[in-house]
Amino acid sequence: MTATDWRGKFDEQSDLPIDETVPRRREARALLGSLLRPYRWAVALLAVVVVVENAARLSVPLLVQKGIDDGIPPLLAGGPARTLISVVAALCVVVVIQAASRMFFLRRSGRIGQKVLRELRRRIFGHFGRLDVAFHDRYTSGRVVSRSTNDVEAIQDMLETGFDSLITAVLTLVGTAVLLVTLDVELGLMCLAAFPVLVFLVWWFHRESSKTYREVREISALVIVQFVETMTGIKAVQAYRREQRNQEIFEDVADRYRVINERTFKLLAVFMPGVKLVGNLTTGVVLLYGGYRVLHGQMTIGTLAAFLLYLRMFFEPMQEISQFFNTFQSASSALEKLAGVLAEKPAIADPAEPVALGAVRGEIAFRDVQFSYVQGRPVLPDLTLTIPAGQTVALVGTTGAGKTTIAKLVSRFYDPVSGAVTLDGTDLRDVAQADLRRHVVMVTQENFMFGGTVADNIRFGRPDASDEDVRAAARAVGADGFIAALPEGYDTDVAKRGGRLSAGQRQLIAFARAFLADPAVLILDEATSSLDIPSERMVQRALETVLADRTALVIAHRLSTVQIADRVLVLENGRIVEDGPPDELTARDDGHYAALHRSWVQSLA
Repeated sequence: MTATDWRGKFDEQSDLPIDETVPRRREARALLGSLLRPYRWAVALLAVVVVVENAARLSVPLLVQKGIDDGIPPLLAGGPARTLISVVAALCVVVVIQAASRMFFLRRSGRIGQKVLRELRRRIFGHFGRLDVAFHDRYTSGRVVSRSTNDVEAIQDMLETGFDSLITAVLTLVGTAVLLVTLDVELGLMCLAAFPVLVFLVWWFHRESSKTYREVREISALVIVQFVETMTGIKAVQAYRREQRNQEIFEDVADRYRVINERTFKLLAVFMPGVKLVGNLTTGVVLLYGGYRVLHGQMTIGTLAAFLLYLRMFFEPMQEISQFFNTFQSASSALEKLAGVLAEKPAIADPAEPVALGAVRGEIAFRDVQFSYVQGRPVLPDLTLTIPAGQTVALVGTTGAGKTTIAKLVSRFYDPVSGAVTLDGTDLRDVAQADLRRHVVMVTQENFMFGGTVADNIRFGRPDASDEDVRAAARAVGADGFIAALPEGYDTDVAKRGGRLSAGQRQLIAFARAFLADPAVLILDEATSSLDIPSERMVQRALETVLADRTALVIAHRLSTVQIADRVLVLENGRIVEDGPPDELTARDDGHYAALHRSWVQSLA
């Protein structure tokens, strides 16, 4: 797969297209407004502080003018230095006001900015957690990382330096333009004649950079996607000798990232020197013409000095505006992407008025359920099924028969296309997800271990569980023995993704986690696939005790796990082709389950 292939794959699944639409920009502005709204009065105060700071800064050249024109001549004539001392004292006061204003602004704006970023991170994390499984199936982990790191950092840059630079630049431009004309109308208008050229340069840079920086964000996300997916699957990469191929793909994507970043520097290489050129040429013209007027007594030296200082201030904001555009374009693109993610509605949503389950018995029913992952390709064409409370049901069948789909529907990771799945007669769509998750727990073969200790992972579903409760759950599934043998027992750190534990040990901890949660309905989806024979037998003995008096769905290809079931459902193409106790189905010579059982027995031999 080439970088172009990766780009196409990314764009096809992207939450936002590369060519952003106006509504998405509107959503981005609304997101920023909602983040800043709680601090609107503080922001208004900061705006006043910025005005005070810039007023103090703009008064410096005027004081310089007064010092040169009114303070120095008396000294040259042997007179008192009162005027010059007063000007210097005023200059000191102005400088202190400017420094104090700047200090206040940086401290308060930094505090507000960090609070805004904390709220943004909180919203992103919470929203990703609420989005349904289907969303995460199509949204890669690399893109999640990009949204929560790169994009947030781009917004952080804008909050920390962007708005301050823009406000300062605007105030400086307006203030210096007014003061230039006030000091000398003729010379001021001559300087302002260069302003249309500056406006054209800013307009050109904004137009070109807006497209470039948006593409920078897109390809930056591609780099992260490729890196994260390769490192996440490093075992498979090394096992299949894909290092070189993945290196080539990454280098191709990284090279695209280099090219687009070089384009941004080319834009800066035109814009920034262009602004400097216009500024220096204007300064030269002012110095030449102003010097001529000073020689002929039409302008004082102090006025010319103040004029040159203001002229320097007039062109400085253009550099700041260019930097702001860099920051703003990156932050704008990041905001649009984050707004797109936050606007994503969970396909599995809580009802407006949820029904309280109360004491759950555990009866599960499928009523004329139809379901498909892809439109036009049904996985469950029409399923009607009732599982009485307290019954252990095994689901068997070939790969793709619909076993895991049934488990996901009971867990409400997905909703049926039509029909209903009920728990004790209540449609799962009418139940709050938090309430449902307390009563329905699913253990998969992908038993994820979180960072922390063994005890932390067992009490994941019940954070308030005592140490004795944790040990009791571990003993129930037969995990207490190997946990006690670990270096620090239940306080042993499991390492990244449980790397310190074997696959079977991770599976047993996942069982203990589910048992401690004490659900009314327990779903085991290939949950014993990683266990060796002794461990499997130990878990089977534990299951006979733990599954008692609760509803259980057991999905397994290893039929040894099925033997504990009260009832077996054989599925084929999403339909139930056999239904009955395991012994009864085994006795049918021509049955599907009997054939599967014979094949399993032969495999053991």
